[in-house]
Amino acid sequence: MSNFPFLSVLTVAPLVGALVVAFLPRHRPELAKQVAFAWSLLVLVLSVVMWVSFNAGGDRFQFRESYSWIPNWGVSFTFAADGIALVMLMLIAVLVPLVILASWHDAESSKRSVPVYFALLLVLECTMIGVFAAADVFLFYVFFEVMLVPMYFLIGSYGGHQRQYAAVKFFLYSLVGGLFMLAAVIGLWVVGGKTFDWQALSQVDISTGTERWLFLGFFLAFAIKAPFFPFHTWLPDAGGAAPAGAAALLVGVLDKVGTFGILRYCLPLFPEASKWFAPWALALGVIGIVYAALLAVGQNDLKRLVSYTSIAHFGFIGVGIFAFTTQAGTGAVLYMLNHGLATGLLFLVVGMLISRRGSALISDFGGAGKLVPVLAGVLFFAGLASLALPGTAPFISEFLVLIGTFTVNKPVAVIATLGIILAAAYVLWMVQRTTQGTLNPALTEVDGMRRDLNLREKVVVAPLIALIVLLGFFPKPVTDVINPAVQATMDDIGRTDPAPSVGGTVQEAAK
Repeated sequence: MSNFPFLSVLTVAPLVGALVVAFLPRHRPELAKQVAFAWSLLVLVLSVVMWVSFNAGGDRFQFRESYSWIPNWGVSFTFAADGIALVMLMLIAVLVPLVILASWHDAESSKRSVPVYFALLLVLECTMIGVFAAADVFLFYVFFEVMLVPMYFLIGSYGGHQRQYAAVKFFLYSLVGGLFMLAAVIGLWVVGGKTFDWQALSQVDISTGTERWLFLGFFLAFAIKAPFFPFHTWLPDAGGAAPAGAAALLVGVLDKVGTFGILRYCLPLFPEASKWFAPWALALGVIGIVYAALLAVGQNDLKRLVSYTSIAHFGFIGVGIFAFTTQAGTGAVLYMLNHGLATGLLFLVVGMLISRRGSALISDFGGAGKLVPVLAGVLFFAGLASLALPGTAPFISEFLVLIGTFTVNKPVAVIATLGIILAAAYVLWMVQRTTQGTLNPALTEVDGMRRDLNLREKVVVAPLIALIVLLGFFPKPVTDVINPAVQATMDDIGRTDPAPSVGGTVQEAAK
């Protein structure tokens, strides 16, 4: 199966499914949901086959495909996946079917077209797969920009309060970042011999000044997309206004394009500039961890609170990337996966609570666990995973990031640990105010609060809980895939790990 065009098929398949779903009759919404769900399962099955076919000890980039597109500009449809991209592709394949199931009634409650809503989710899946699979810089840029469109309509047409404001703000921030990247892409094409092929560009020798400017263009685009402090202000608005399923994909996958882009483009293509800018990037990371966590503590809106927690988590990922050790780098990539699972689960569960209560305000809850004990238990588990409790997958990621950073930059690692303390504060405060304590009498008058998790919702949360626990105790199948790609990235920038202490490396312990 290694010769099968996995990446191009995976990219095109959701788009075909979206066209099928979009043209289904509006008076048959159940059919649209079923077709969209079945199509997403097909993508999941194909992704699993690709994962099994990937040789972790083989070439850095596998499943390579290349088709001529604009030969005069050196542009081609080139796809390839290393271990980092493969993990993100699997995250997409897992999350999208669960989001479709979780969003079964979201479009109907907005009184807009049901087929269009699920078609937009499939279009979004197409662009997300394309951006992680692209091995041509121009193709990456195209997917980077096009992926804004379905998310814009999901927020602006199907979102909640202030959805249009949030959608426009999301679009404008991302568009400005895209303009910085476009300028850098053009500059890279000029100095790189008029080609957009990643492998060819990685061999180009660029002068120091030019390399720093090109790095800055890419980094600003990725810092806005992630987002890193101080480019983060669009995320709480977008995450708070988006439907819960769309918000799970926004924070769980779309934002990872920023950190993935730094690993795939900034570090290998501009190694000297990456090292020159690293102290600034580390500073932004630790500020984001503490600042976003403090803001999360003061939130009264559930979805905005989860959005701020994600900004803090992206600070950890940024620290892991720019520590330039394989332990921290592996932790950062693993964090990208585990954050997608844990925060995706948290957003979906929060959406279930909000749909029952009819309000996202924490102050409108109180003692809800007495009415919906299973849902409250899942919210508690998702919160514990988000704060990286030992035994959950995010703990492994956070531990690797901190220990890998501590070996080279002790002050940054020590300051970053403050985020762990603050995470416990905002998560436990959220759980206590929503599901614990004295029952809010107003909840007993809401019909939705009398319904605990149904079978469909249990099917949504069960796989995520299982993966979070499994990877919390046995991350080796994923780290075996990630490690070679991270090591190759460290080799690209000419960095090696400090000598391991007696007893072996932390990374070996994590396996």
